[in-house]
Amino acid sequence: MRLLLDSFWRALAYLLMPRVIGLSLLPLLIAGGASLALGWFFWESSLAGVRETLEGWSLIEPLLKWIDAGLGPHFRVALAALIVVALAVPVVVVASLMLVALLMTPAIVSLVAERRFPQLERKRGASFWQGALWGLGCTSLALVASFVTMPFWLIPGVVLIVPPLIWGWLTTRVMAFDVLVEHASREERRGLMGLHGWQLLLMGIITGFLGAAPSMIWAVSAMTLVFAPLLMAVSVWLYTLVFAFSALWFAHYLLAALQLQRASASAVVVEVPPPASPLPDLPGTAP
Repeated sequence: MRLLLDSFWRALAYLLMPRVIGLSLLPLLIAGGASLALGWFFWESSLAGVRETLEGWSLIEPLLKWIDAGLGPHFRVALAALIVVALAVPVVVVASLMLVALLMTPAIVSLVAERRFPQLERKRGASFWQGALWGLGCTSLALVASFVTMPFWLIPGVVLIVPPLIWGWLTTRVMAFDVLVEHASREERRGLMGLHGWQLLLMGIITGFLGAAPSMIWAVSAMTLVFAPLLMAVSVWLYTLVFAFSALWFAHYLLAALQLQRASASAVVVEVPPPASPLPDLPGTAP
């Protein structure tokens, strides 16, 4: 727990460094620019398509009439916007995480290693392509889990629990691998991820809940349609900062844990008893 808290505060301090803030601009320009462009050109058409789908689906017509009676006909517009947001959020979250993992995490790990662990040996336990395949596999599982559980997000309270848990698991798997890929061997990486499994999962879940904060901006953008494209770009920047913090947290925690593990292994000395010396010849005994 001491290592967990120590790495948390160090990650917060490093997040304010100009170098880290500068590193966050490239994922922001890519993902934020793409979200802004897509939102600007396709937001209204997406809303119209969802509304037409809802109105043409006879199975939910009684539900729509009940909504009109209770909340007014204008709520249909907000409902369509909420559906578009619910479909877009997983894609934006995953895109932000992947961009941070590819563009920021190696630089962040190098920064932490240079400042805190300059003597830590780099054993390079995996290649770039192994890391890419690992991230792609974990991302696919997270997206499948998101779309499978999405109908339950309409239940009050579920949307505040299930998505952060999914993103927390994804963050844990991707960040832990990417942080250790350069410094740890394959055996060390597997050992650390197994030994510190619950701590890493807790870190991922906390960052997953932090990542839920930008979703509130998406909810606001659903109600203020005029500013939706701009708020999309702002939410992407917040996602980038959250994942940058998670990369810093995992880097400080895992590199410190790796250093402690190697120090403990080198300190273990196996005492081998000296060979027994033959008894000296006693007077009067036969040779």
